Amino acid sequence: MFKKLKEKWQVSWWRFTFIFITFAIGGSSCAKIASIILQYFISEKDFVYWIIYVPLVTILWPLCVIIISIPLGQFNFFKNYLKKMWFKIKGVS
Repeated sequence: MFKKLKEKWQVSWWRFTFIFITFAIGGSSCAKIASIILQYFISEKDFVYWIIYVPLVTILWPLCVIIISIPLGQFNFFKNYLKKMWFKIKGVS
């Protein structure tokens, strides 16, 4: 699976490792930030918390990944990756 992704993205193993680290740190930090934001307004025990949490994480994720990608030197990869995702969401080829 990893080899397939590495070949698809056409990157070295070192760069592939940094991309995965960026995904991991970006996703984790995004989840933590969303949790911190929501704890001021809604208790985690409320059902509404989870209804708001999932879209909030979805909105925050690209921002977190871009910010984390800068110090890890993967900004260009994630800029292009997110651009491709945006066009797929919009339905533009």
